[in-house]
Amino acid sequence: MPRMPERHAVIADSPPRRTARMVSFAVLVSLVAVFGLLSLRVMSSFLLPLLLAAMLVVIFGPLHRRLRDRIAAPEWVAALLTTLFVLVIVLVPLVLLVARAGGDAVAMYRNPDELGVEETLAGLVERVNDATGLHLTAESVVDELKSIGKEWIEPVATRTPVVVAKGLIGLVVMTVALFYFLADGRRMLAAVMRLIPLDPRYQWQLLQEFEEVSRAVVSSTLLAAIVQAFLAGFGFWVAGLGNVFLLTLLTFFGALVPFVGAAAVWGSASLYLLFVAKHTLAAAGLALWGLCVVSTVDNVIKPIVLHGQSKLHPLLALLSVLGGVGALGPIGIFVGPIAVAFLQAALTMLQTELVSLGEASPDPAATAPGSAVAQTADERLKSS
Repeated sequence: MPRMPERHAVIADSPPRRTARMVSFAVLVSLVAVFGLLSLRVMSSFLLPLLLAAMLVVIFGPLHRRLRDRIAAPEWVAALLTTLFVLVIVLVPLVLLVARAGGDAVAMYRNPDELGVEETLAGLVERVNDATGLHLTAESVVDELKSIGKEWIEPVATRTPVVVAKGLIGLVVMTVALFYFLADGRRMLAAVMRLIPLDPRYQWQLLQEFEEVSRAVVSSTLLAAIVQAFLAGFGFWVAGLGNVFLLTLLTFFGALVPFVGAAAVWGSASLYLLFVAKHTLAAAGLALWGLCVVSTVDNVIKPIVLHGQSKLHPLLALLSVLGGVGALGPIGIFVGPIAVAFLQAALTMLQTELVSLGEASPDPAATAPGSAVAQTADERLKSS
């Protein structure tokens, strides 16, 4: 006698059961979307420190793996040593440079007469009176400048403690995230890859894109800033300015911020030479050097390095940096090229999937546990 199908199998295949599962799936997707947006809102202030920590992991990952393989100690020990090494090679030179620049700034503050601001201001007031027929005095101009400066400086001064506190918190978050990314990175990566409903080979391709673009962005930004600082420092020295080290360091930090860049430093120095030092030729030469060489080299180095270390076209690399900064602020320096590289990789993946769907349906066993693809992913996680 033929065996009758079990009752629960019929119930499982019934339309009401499928409808309930679809409703449950829709509710799960809604929960993921709602709590995902809420989590993004909560973590938005820490995205930049986390992104910087991830980039540091990419850059110093080989050092961490070498320490992990050579020392007979737990994983966290190698992560701690790598984190301390990063802090030492980054913070110690930064502190020394800022201390040297701070000494120059204090010397300028203690000897303001060397700048000749009062004499220059008096001369400018006389020229304005002769040209316009007004009867201005240097004292009235100084009082007006003080009132304007007070209106601008007071809001900045009130926000300075908040900015400093946020910077310190971001530094702590970046350091802690760097340690945990190094210590538990493989387990974190494996957990995230299991949760993302994407083919493992595509996940690894995106990770490879992130690694390549991260190295390219960091190296191009630092290299462009260093070159601009050296070129600007040479211009300051030729123009006969004092405190060349301070101006060079300010140029380096300014060059890290697009649109502000080195122009804020060499432009101010040119104005000082023109109106204060009254060296018209030196001011014009420094302005031409800064405009044609210092600020232009940034738009040459970054696209070349990004194109050489990643798959982005030089024009696309330049637009991704400039557009990212314009849309997202300073974080756009890193997010812009990464987003464009991910879009390029995603379009390539989509094209591959469309071709494969047109040829034949994919084998479900290819991504099952124990398959060749899954074993390859496990081997990559173990070697990372």
